[in-house]
Amino acid sequence: MPKDAAVEEFARLVRALKARDGRSYEALGRRLSVSASTLHRYCSGATVPEEFAVIDRLALLCGADEEERRALEVAWTRADGARRPPTPEPGAEPEPESGAEPEPGPEPKPTAETGPEPKPAPGPAPAPEAAPEPELEPVHARAPGLPSGRRRRRWGGVGVVCGALAVVGAVTLGAVLLPGKARERAAEPPAPLTWTVASDLWKYGCGHTYLVERTPPPPPEAADARSWATAQGAVDGGETMVRVSVQGKSAAAVVLQALHVRVVERGAPLPWAAYRTDDGCGGAVTPRRFEVDLDRPRPVARALDGYDASGQEGRTLPAVSFPYAVSVAEPEELLVFAGAAGCDCRWYLELEWSSEGRRGTVRIGDEDGAPFRTSGAKGRPVHGYDSAGRRWITSTNSGQRG
Repeated sequence: MPKDAAVEEFARLVRALKARDGRSYEALGRRLSVSASTLHRYCSGATVPEEFAVIDRLALLCGADEEERRALEVAWTRADGARRPPTPEPGAEPEPESGAEPEPGPEPKPTAETGPEPKPAPGPAPAPEAAPEPELEPVHARAPGLPSGRRRRRWGGVGVVCGALAVVGAVTLGAVLLPGKARERAAEPPAPLTWTVASDLWKYGCGHTYLVERTPPPPPEAADARSWATAQGAVDGGETMVRVSVQGKSAAAVVLQALHVRVVERGAPLPWAAYRTDDGCGGAVTPRRFEVDLDRPRPVARALDGYDASGQEGRTLPAVSFPYAVSVAEPEELLVFAGAAGCDCRWYLELEWSSEGRRGTVRIGDEDGAPFRTSGAKGRPVHGYDSAGRRWITSTNSGQRG
């Protein structure tokens, strides 16, 4: 394929991705951590990116499948090769110019640095003392049957390759014989993203239901919920709300690919009484979120829209859509509502990511790294706090529904 045709074919595929997505150059550039003008040059064919990683992230953002991404990588490889100057083949030598002197023939064999050999003595006379062997000049000497200097350089390259293969073989053998040390040497670098977790949230900031084995002290303020629950050994009753704030460690974009839920322990719901920290309230804003049904054999995090009713006209808050790019300057908050009715479940979140040719998964637990815990509260006695009487009372005594 001609050089210009290879570049144009690559640019056409990039333009098709951009047109299908519908977002502006500036909006896509922010997600890819490149400028709008740079992305425009890719689409016009004025520039071919140095690495395929940025185009692969664009393909993921625009919803390209595996086949499209492979075709795009092939087109990038051709365009990148067309833009680079041709590399001379190893061992090739320039053609001699016309009129240049011919290459000199092989140099004559070296001669001894000593003077002329002594004349042999007459027959009966004893043989003279043997002259010392002449010193050869190693730079110019060439033993019969050995390749010329040029061929020796080529054989030297073969020797380097063979030596490299020997080193690889030794490393592989060491990995088999010393697996522990090999794993230490081959440890993967840390993930290029960081996160913080808040796992003691109250729905809309209003209140929460806890399962507690013994009657607890008065309910806390929302800011003290974690320390209060830890001191009482309380467990989230029926629902756990988790907020995860994710951002990259550098300006390079980290593409969040998917959010999964992994239940690591499942048991019968706790037989403890339920305690509500307040009587409930309403919120003007329903945040966009992920909802999880922990009672399912394989729980799935479902992305749901939010709704803002605070203005004269309500507006929908679009759900988080993967893949989604973050960086050190562009963090993202993931809000998860996980519910359980028929289990006492311990669970983690697992976040898939990719960045600059690397992929991985991080496991997210509570603030201490432990699994989140949610137990069903259906059928349990439900208590509310009577501020006037300064005591916990059941919903039957208070006239409220359980």
